This record gives sequence, C-alpha cells and structure tokens, in this order.
Amino acid sequence: MDSLTQLALGAAVGEAVIGRQVGNRALLWGAVAGTLPDLDVFVPLGDAVSDFTYHRSATHSLLMMALATPLLVWLITCLHADTRAHWKRWAAAVYGAFATHALLDSMTSYGTQLFWPLVNTPVSLSSIFIIDPLYTLPLLAGALAALLMTRDRGRGHWLNGAGLAVSSVYLGWTLIAKAVVDDAFETALRAQGIPHRALFTTPAPFNSLLWRAVARDDGAYYVGYYSLFDNGGGIRFRRYPSDDGLLDTLAGHWPVERLKWFTRGFYAVSESHGDVVIADLRMGLEPDYVFRFKVGKISNPHPLPAATEQLPAARDFRVLRRVWQRIGDAGVEIDATAAGNSG
Repeated sequence: MDSLTQLALGAAVGEAVIGRQVGNRALLWGAVAGTLPDLDVFVPLGDAVSDFTYHRSATHSLLMMALATPLLVWLITCLHADTRAHWKRWAAAVYGAFATHALLDSMTSYGTQLFWPLVNTPVSLSSIFIIDPLYTLPLLAGALAALLMTRDRGRGHWLNGAGLAVSSVYLGWTLIAKAVVDDAFETALRAQGIPHRALFTTPAPFNSLLWRAVARDDGAYYVGYYSLFDNGGGIRFRRYPSDDGLLDTLAGHWPVERLKWFTRGFYAVSESHGDVVIADLRMGLEPDYVFRFKVGKISNPHPLPAATEQLPAARDFRVLRRVWQRIGDAGVEIDATAAGNSG
C-alpha cells in the first residue's frame, strides 16, 4: 500500500496497543514501525529487475520482523526511559505495526514475501488497490482523533479503535467482492470460449467496485472489466498479442526468468525501438503498465541479452475519469487501445 496508509495503520495499531499507557508516543512509534519496512526501496541491489523483485522480501518477512522488534523496542525504551515498565506492550505494538504492514501489502497485486527466507513466493491476494481512500480515511480519522483528544484519552482511544475496525471490515469486504468477480470472470471466459491458462483479477484504481481481469494464454492475453453494478450484457474481453517468441533465445537470462517467476506468468512481451520489453500485466491499465523492463536487444538473427533497464511508465490521468464512469456504465471503454480485437 501507499506510504500514507502504512503510516496511518502503524500509528493506529500503536495507539490501540499502548496508547493508554504512553500517550501520543504510541502514535509516533507506531507510525515509524509502519514506515520502516518500505525503506528497502532506497537500497540499490544492482539492477532494475533486482530492485523490483526483491522489494517486499526481507524487510516484509514476518520472521525478520520478529527479529527486528527487540532492537526497536530497546531504542524506544532508551529514548523514553519512563516507559520501560511497558516494554511488553511496546513489543506488541511494534510487531503489530510491522506485521500489519506486511499483511496489508500481501492483499495488493504486487505481492509480499511474508515467509522469507523459508518461502520466497510472494503472497498476493490482490483484493485491494495500492491506494484506496475508503480503507485509509478511517485509519487517519481515528489516529487524528487520538492525537487531538489528549484531554479526553478515552474517547480518542475509542475512536482510533473504531477506525481500525471500520478499515478491517472494509478489507473483509474486498475479499468477498473478489470472490464474486472471480466467479463472474471465469463464467464469462467459459461462455465466450476464450482460451486461457491463468486468470488474474484486481480492483481498478482507487475503488473496490470496478474490477479488472487479465486472462493469459500462449501468445496473447485478454483484458476485461466487471463492475458490481453491472446488470446483464456480459463481460467484454479485449485480446492483445504478446510476442513470446522474442524470449526463445533469452531463456536462462536471469532477468527474464526472474520476471516470469515474479509476475506469475502475467507478463507481455513486445519489441520497442529495437529492445525486447517485458511488462508486468498486473499493475497498470492497457497499454500503460507501471513496470516495463528492457531485457534484450533485437539482433540478427535472434534477440540477445542486454543490460536491464526499467522503462518510464506513461501517465494518462484522463483514464481515471473513465474508471469512475465505468463503475456505473458498462458501455464505457477504459483501455486506450480498446479498439483492438475482442475475444
């Protein structure tokens, strides 16, 4: 999730666990613990694919967080010696902020290596968009209430807990919604006879009412949208080619194999200005995918490995208006290339 959400979640967890004992320091250190795991983005790992695929690994591991908790608690109790008697609550607050950060990230499309180094496969429930105001606002409201109502600690503490409860219920709602839309997409794919070997679904930006599906097949992928307000008419899928053959001579090239693994097969291959490019189909909207990597160079007669480079993502914010329109109107096209062939 975005940094503001993780900060608010950490602060809310800190307040809920130890706010009555230490006051606003619980909000401060909860926010710190909720932010720390994402600082791994500032550690260069050698190349663009490594930076991309090792994010949310060691610093988001529930095991490594357990090992880091005593160190942060020691620092807190050194700085706030008058709270040492509450070290157990500090430990619960710190680990709670750490763990909820990782668990929330695992509900996005990016995925989180919760059990690193024992299991490296990212957990990705993909039930919530990386920025969702309906999840974040209750957390912010509760944490701010606890911060401002210092003379009425009981009420602020209660409102913080209410914010946590509301946001948690909303997370539960996204899981229910995902189950509903997954069934709708699978039914539509079968009814339309669209071949696919894997299906990925995720909410469209900033909401949990409109969902996007990517169905991957050899040499092509299909993109469709479904709103929980759709009333008949069926789901339209658009077919887009993926030039998978460009990777034949790049088999074994680490960045290629790593991206295949990390995307769980939801990638598209294309040629751009003489480069072989892999796009992660899980994040972005056609054709503007957030993560696109140059992994090879077109050569005669076959593509050759090349230095890995992340390509800049196009930003067409006009698409957001179409997203909101599509929630209530099944006739609205979202993808800029929707004029392509339908499945």
